[in-house]
Amino acid sequence: MTRWNRRLLFGAMAVLVPALAGCEAGLNAPTLQYHPANFAANKTENGISFANVFVVDTVTNGEGVAGGRAGVFLSLYAKDDDRLESVSAPGTASSVKIAGGSVDLPAQVPVNMGGPVPKVVLTGLANPLQGGQTVPMNFTFAKAGTITIAVPVEPKKFEYSTFSPPASPNPAPSARPKPTGTRAAPGASGTASNSVGGATGSATATASASNSIGP
Repeated sequence: MTRWNRRLLFGAMAVLVPALAGCEAGLNAPTLQYHPANFAANKTENGISFANVFVVDTVTNGEGVAGGRAGVFLSLYAKDDDRLESVSAPGTASSVKIAGGSVDLPAQVPVNMGGPVPKVVLTGLANPLQGGQTVPMNFTFAKAGTITIAVPVEPKKFEYSTFSPPASPNPAPSARPKPTGTRAAPGASGTASNSVGGATGSATATASASNSIGP
């Protein structure tokens, strides 16, 4: 084999080896696998897929207080028809409210609850939430049951700065004070006056008659 032929052989090997390695990896090659391009939580369990789940913190702009509220953002995908019925965050919030009630999940149709105004709201926070924390949350579905996911808290900066805080709850209408005094009906007052007047008149007439008869 001449020197020229050996060079051609080595060049061909250099081209074929990476190609053969890629073929061997097949559909399991890392470059073919899906990697969510976000820092939020992603999980699939019992036919339910969670994507881009996160909570916006309550301390970046100084508005966080214990007992406050925080928005939860997410997207859901159900393999079969299902319904998100309730959400809880034990130890973090006294309750979790879903605006408008339960959420229907049609089969294989993504349901986006990513804002800008949060549909899922943590209320009665035990402590203000800060970026870098995680909040264990339980999502209960009609068919899939309860799925627990650790939801990261993202600081309200950069791409998260445009997400709105939870809508303020409508204040309860104030009750109008009821009148405490009672007013007498004009008819009753007039009747009493007439009766009194009539009695007085009769007494006067009787006295006059007695004086006329006497000596």
